Parts: sequence; structure tokens; C-alpha cells
Amino acid sequence: MTTRTATLIGFCAILLWSTLALFTAMSGRVPPLQLVVMTFAIGGLLILAIAVLRGQASRIWPTPASFTLGLYGLFGDSTLYYAAVKTAPAAEANLIHYLWPLLIVLFAALLPGGGLKPRHLVGALIGLVATALLVSGGLGTGSGLALGHVLAILGAFVWASYSVVSRRFSNVPSESIGLTVLGCAVPALVLHIVFETTLWSLTTAEWVGVLGLGLGSMGLAFAVWDIGMKRGDVALLGVASYAAPVLSTLTLVIFGYAQPSWLLAAACALIVVGALVASWGGRKA
Repeated sequence: MTTRTATLIGFCAILLWSTLALFTAMSGRVPPLQLVVMTFAIGGLLILAIAVLRGQASRIWPTPASFTLGLYGLFGDSTLYYAAVKTAPAAEANLIHYLWPLLIVLFAALLPGGGLKPRHLVGALIGLVATALLVSGGLGTGSGLALGHVLAILGAFVWASYSVVSRRFSNVPSESIGLTVLGCAVPALVLHIVFETTLWSLTTAEWVGVLGLGLGSMGLAFAVWDIGMKRGDVALLGVASYAAPVLSTLTLVIFGYAQPSWLLAAACALIVVGALVASWGGRKA
């Protein structure tokens, strides 16, 4: 597989993630941990089925280290994100979570040989201003900083750190993400049984949300992002990922899960600008 092909495959994850907030909002009353179990079961089986159909069954086994990293990143971020969108206004939680491209730039700069530069700090400050806009009540909610906002920030941190560290596992086949995703559903199931009440009767919209997440943004997206990060142009994918908060927020507005607002647009723009400033010249490095 060429670098260009792997990069194009990685782009598919960004497009799939543009529906993440929409499908999460559509899942409605489904408890966060139950949603993790359902979507990861669907997504893991889909990835494994594709691997088997392509004759790659021998490549589905993760290493203990890569599985542990997946448990941290895939399970941790998904649980935090689902809980955030369900406990704070969807557009606000979604945009705060999309600070992860900026955090990826900052974390990569802190790695040996990276070097933290003024542009990284300026980008981080711009992202902080965007977050402050969202939690200040300026969007008309008047809620200020809520639990959902904190969960979204934690989710952004988890996903960014997972993405940066995953570069060190380029020798692990991307097909192994299927078993990792399925494995992540196990602790989610245990925690769901302990802390949540199972919702059996889902509406049609809630089923659409669950299936959309499992098949796309919480299923196939994991596998194609892994391919892009391990074999593609990581810098280009990082820059392209800054489009995700814009696409995701527009999707929420178009389908009526968020109201259009100048402050919402400003916060969205600031997050993208902050990430671009932080990564300026990054491809030369």
C-alpha cells in the first residue's frame, strides 16, 4: 500500500467522524456505557468480517501492548465522549472534544526531538479562548461549565494521546483493531451492568443512531484512521482533521440538533485557526 493510498483511506475517518455527534445525539436515551457496548460490538464485528473476507484473518490478533493502548484510547475516549454529549449541549461538547487535533500537535511537539515552539502556545491559547466561549453561557444556555464540558475535555486528551502513541505500533496490523474494539466492549458491559439500567425499547431514531455509530464513526473509522496514522502522511491527516469540528457542527445544525449561532460559528472557527497556527510549518519538520 502506498503512502498516498493510506492517506486517502485515513481521510475517510474524518468524513465518518463528521456524523459522530449527530448519531450520538440520535441515540437519545441509550445510556453511555450501553451505547459503548452496542456500538463496539457492531464495529468490531464489522472490522473482523472485512478482514476475513479479504483473506487477512491471520492479521487480526493485537499484541498485549497494542490492546492495552486501544483499551485506553478507544474505550476511554468513546465513553467520555458519549457521556459528554448526553450531559451537555451536543454542539458545545462536540466542539470542545474536537480540541484533540490541537492537542495532537502539542503532544507531538513534546516528544523527544519535537520542541515546543511559540506557535504551539499561541495555538493552544486560541483553542482555550474557543472553549471559554462555549462554556461561558454565551451560546444561550446560561449553564456555564458543566460536567459534560469536563468530560469532553478529558476525551480530547485521551484521544490525542492515544493517536500520538499509536505511531509507535506501526508494526501491528490495522486488522487487529477489530478484536481490540470487541475487547473494549467487555469492560463497558461490566460497568454498564453495575452502574446503569439497560434500555431495551429503542425508538427508530435511536436504532439509527446506534447503527450509524457502530458501522461508521465508532467502527470502520477506527480501522481507516489506524491505517492512515501508521502508513499515510500523518502531518497531512493532522491538518485535514481540523475540518472535522466544522463538518460535525454543521451536521448537527442541519439536522436540528443544534441552533445556528454566531458564537457557535466563532468558537468553531477559533478551534480550527488554533490548530492551524500550532501546526504551521509542521509538515516541513
